[in-house]
Amino acid sequence: MPKLEMKVPSPGESISEVIIATWLVKDGDYVENGQTIAEVDSDKATLELPAEASGIVTLKAKEGDTVAVGEVVCYIDTDAAKPEGAVAPKKEEKKAEPVGAKVEAAPKAEKVVAAKEAGYATGTPSVSAAKIIAENNIPASKVSGTGPGGRITKGDVLSVLANGFDLAAIPQRSAGTRDERREKMSNLRKKIAERLVSVKNNTAMLTTFNEVNMKPIMDLRTKHKDAFKEKHGVGIGFMSFFTKAVSEALYEFPAVNARIDGNDIVFHDYTDIGIAVSGPKGLMVPILRNAETMSLADIESNIASLAKKVRDGKITVDEMQGGTFTITNGGVFGSMMSTPIINPPQSAILGMHNIVERPIAENGQVVIRPMMYIALSYDHRIIDGRESVSFLVKVKNMLENPERILFGGKSAEEILLGL
Repeated sequence: MPKLEMKVPSPGESISEVIIATWLVKDGDYVENGQTIAEVDSDKATLELPAEASGIVTLKAKEGDTVAVGEVVCYIDTDAAKPEGAVAPKKEEKKAEPVGAKVEAAPKAEKVVAAKEAGYATGTPSVSAAKIIAENNIPASKVSGTGPGGRITKGDVLSVLANGFDLAAIPQRSAGTRDERREKMSNLRKKIAERLVSVKNNTAMLTTFNEVNMKPIMDLRTKHKDAFKEKHGVGIGFMSFFTKAVSEALYEFPAVNARIDGNDIVFHDYTDIGIAVSGPKGLMVPILRNAETMSLADIESNIASLAKKVRDGKITVDEMQGGTFTITNGGVFGSMMSTPIINPPQSAILGMHNIVERPIAENGQVVIRPMMYIALSYDHRIIDGRESVSFLVKVKNMLENPERILFGGKSAEEILLGL
């Protein structure tokens, strides 16, 4: 009886093993070629494992097992006949949505659609569905899965949110409890912990701060946001301005865009900007390649696409490898000021924070302006204090004078005078 060996593919050069996070099928199920049969955790991302052929699957590894890249995790009997009445699983349709878009309420249905067939995945949410369930404190038992084997999809959760559910049915935390629970640390979390400790131990990390008057950019967005959205099909946010300002400043201060390799300093003539995005598995940093060549619209489109992949658990290792500089935005969570940790082997990271209206002195007058603190953490072994402070001032000046971004960090007057 011919059996196809399903082996763990290599997610990336530096990854030698993964963990079987979830089996989406059970032993003896009939699977279709290309059907996602498992989710695996690497130390960088959660990846899907698709079936390489149609047939009856025999599982070799269990959920939670650590398996080496290239190891056989299941077999597929390709000669097995498809059971009568078996329906091929439909892929969850995911339409691109603008960041922050609201979900329109669907008409209330009289009853929740039941899963097609109870299976091993019944009641188990997908990565994106689990995130929405956690954010909205929805009991998974109140959601009927319509995915393969009864798996809860993102659409199932959104349907429940649109139709509404009984808040009284949500279990309340009992007062005075001293219960504890223990969870195995994922490969991803262990790797993050190791990298953070390594950065603190192996770099001379310092942080310098400044503040930015965000009114010019906010006025520009207010004036042109509708036309921008109509022309480019994506909203204009603050991250695109920061990315362009950083790209320009990195050319003037190349050490901030460099890294240490042994006894050498490696300088980059390009700017691959990592954008920190919070996902179900933790903080991910997908990369914008050659950000210096991108327009604001290109940056917004790419960030929206990469952020969606992170939230849906679809980001690939290749999309997170490399990077010469990182931007992280703690302001979306309400952070006023922080010291971001360098993302190795990079030498610097820029931290954005929340915008707060504060009184400042402007032309001898006290005025209220929307202000943001920005922080640059850097490796003092390669970046001097003068460079770090000057870099941050350069970014500040471009953000407060957005036209400087267009003219390589200079004003129109400076261009005219050849300064």
